[in-house]
Amino acid sequence: MLILDSNTISYYFRGDPLVVPHLQSLRPADLGVPAIVEYELRYGLLRLPEAAAMPRLAALAQLLRPMQLLPFDSECAAQAARIRVELEAVGTPIGPHDTLIAATALRYQATLVTRNVREFSRVPGLPLLNWHDAESAPQACQS
Repeated sequence: MLILDSNTISYYFRGDPLVVPHLQSLRPADLGVPAIVEYELRYGLLRLPEAAAMPRLAALAQLLRPMQLLPFDSECAAQAARIRVELEAVGTPIGPHDTLIAATALRYQATLVTRNVREFSRVPGLPLLNWHDAESAPQACQS
C-alpha cells in the first residue's frame, strides 16, 4: 500500500505535472491516507476565507472518499513513541505530525509518498517514495 503525505495531496490539487499522473495511474483503493494527513489538510483549508475553503474541502472529501482512511490507533501510538525516542536519542528528531504520519506508515507496512524525504528519511525502516524524484523508486531508509 502507498500512503500519501499532506504535501503529495497538496501538489495533486495544484496540478503538479509530476504528481498528477502518478496519482491518477493508481487505484484509489490501493492508497491510504493517515488521519493526521486529513487533519493537516482540513486545518490548512479552514484557515482560508470561507468562500475559498468550502469548494476545496468538498474536493478533498471527494478525493479521499475511495481511499483507505487510516486511523491513529494504539499500534500507531506505540510506533510513534518508539520513533520519537530513537530519533531524540541520536539528536535527529522530526516534527510531531511527521512522527505520527511515519508511525502510521510503519504500522500499516506501507510506503510513504512524500516530497519531504529529508525529514522522513531519518526514520529507520520507513519506505519512501518521492514522485518529485526523477527515479521515483521506493527506498527503505537506513539509519
